[in-house]
Amino acid sequence: MATPADDNFEFQKIIVVLGFTLMAIKFIAYALTGSVAILTDAMESIVNVVAACVGIYALYLSAQPADRTHPFGHGKIEVISSAIEGTMIMVAGVLIILETIDSFLHPGTIQQLDIGLVLVALAAVANYAVGRAAIRKGRKNRSPALEASGKHLCSDTYSSIGILIGLAVVYVAQWMGYDARWLDSSIAAVFGAIIIITGIGVLKRSVDDTMDKADEDLIGEISEIINEYRHDDWIDVYNLRLIKYGPKIYVDMKVVFPRNMTLAEEAVEKGEIDEAVMAKYGDSVETSINPVPCSEFSCRYCQRNCFYRAAPYESPLDWSAAKLCCDRPHSPGNMVTIHTDD
Repeated sequence: MATPADDNFEFQKIIVVLGFTLMAIKFIAYALTGSVAILTDAMESIVNVVAACVGIYALYLSAQPADRTHPFGHGKIEVISSAIEGTMIMVAGVLIILETIDSFLHPGTIQQLDIGLVLVALAAVANYAVGRAAIRKGRKNRSPALEASGKHLCSDTYSSIGILIGLAVVYVAQWMGYDARWLDSSIAAVFGAIIIITGIGVLKRSVDDTMDKADEDLIGEISEIINEYRHDDWIDVYNLRLIKYGPKIYVDMKVVFPRNMTLAEEAVEKGEIDEAVMAKYGDSVETSINPVPCSEFSCRYCQRNCFYRAAPYESPLDWSAAKLCCDRPHSPGNMVTIHTDD
């Protein structure tokens, strides 16, 4: 059965083949029309191809198993790939704007726009379809590199849309006897700015992943799993932390068990938590559960009758995502603080 990493790698191959094909189509369209807008779109396709090749290497390396020198695997290479791709998207946007400025100053002759429009439209449809599919698969498999590739393809689509609008107006204006070449450059410049903004977003996401910024959505999913499968002997869960290495997720948490629980019983409970999390994410997740013996203030949240009970049972703890991420057990002294944070 293919792993998410293998699935990502195979999809990136499609992106590479698509990149080379569409780059050739766009340069043919430029040779036929002489449109500077189509030239800028073709130039961006060069960036697409280079970025796709970087992405496929990153996904290949990310799929390699952990070893002695990389005990947590090679998934972080995807973050580096995503950062490179985000930078290249911004560079492509800047180059497009510079080219449009030059076209304002030195307008050229535009011809055979009907053929150019058809070729650019076909390229835009293919880019968008594969780009959206890459974004969905990248989010599903938690692959920053594949998601960045998808956003790059979509940004290329947006620039192609601008070019199509500009060329359509120029085509109609030429047919009516007007000179509307300046629109060819104007609309391309607008979409060049949009491409830059897209690149900034991809780069920001890469910086967040490099700094292991908390994934609120993923933390919420883990919190739901813990609440759904909670046992009576799970008195408290806290210090929940997640680290992502490409498609791999490492979950670390502390669980308060009754102090009279044996090691064998603790192992069974830890296994239950592992199974609950893996039922959702499969082999792409690894859990590290640190058992903590209960304290006297835990008695009011524990249903087990034991020699150490110091207070009657009141109710189970309310485990929201914010409370599970708290770095201390939920004692009466810090419960109020946690409610305030919510």
